Amino acid sequence: MKFSSFAALSSSSPAGGAIVNVSSVNGLGGAQMGALYSAAKAGVLALTKSAAQEYGRQGIRVNALVAGAFDTPMLNHSLERITRGDAQARERTEGLYKSMIALGRFGWPEEAAEAIVWLCSDTAAYVTGHSMIVDGGLTAPFR
Repeated sequence: MKFSSFAALSSSSPAGGAIVNVSSVNGLGGAQMGALYSAAKAGVLALTKSAAQEYGRQGIRVNALVAGAFDTPMLNHSLERITRGDAQARERTEGLYKSMIALGRFGWPEEAAEAIVWLCSDTAAYVTGHSMIVDGGLTAPFR
């Protein structure tokens, strides 16, 4: 987060700019056995809102991508850790997790990247302080 603040402070561009911080759905409400991770991701969301207010007059927009479950090495590592390398347990665990996602699948990293590209684009010129949830509908029942 120091990097995004540094980028905003050192920006001398009269056209402003855009910062997109990456958070997680765990930052919206916590996760069992994930207190530190969840607290850090909640902090990213608070930083995003504060920075949006602080840098808006300089033309710098600050938003956050709130990521759900994406098919990444981090998710794969978590699934391996939870299932202890048991292939059948992993299949069941993945199935259960996917059943909680409205779209029924994990996201692809490219889908998160496209959301970030949009938040940085001129099309989103009036969007700042926003936390864009990209989770396939995982958190839809709770918000």
